Amino acid sequence: MAVRITHVHVEGFPEDHQHITSYKWTNEETNGAGTSDKPAMVEWIDVKKGRAYVGTGSSRVEVGVVHPENAAPYLRTHAEVVPISVV
Repeated sequence: MAVRITHVHVEGFPEDHQHITSYKWTNEETNGAGTSDKPAMVEWIDVKKGRAYVGTGSSRVEVGVVHPENAAPYLRTHAEVVPISVV
């Protein structure tokens, strides 16, 4: 199953991956939608082998998990820059 991440919720400044607290997503196959906190989304992709992406059509880009040393894992697109809405 794959979901499209449509929004991120950021708490704090600067608006970077360290301050993302949750992700809003849609499942276009089932027309389902939901919100997942950062740890749950990281686990879903990294451990449960779920798939996530941002954008649509030719602008669709896969999302993966980054495991930095001495920090919590986080999500990042496989492209340079893909805008998504911050709420």
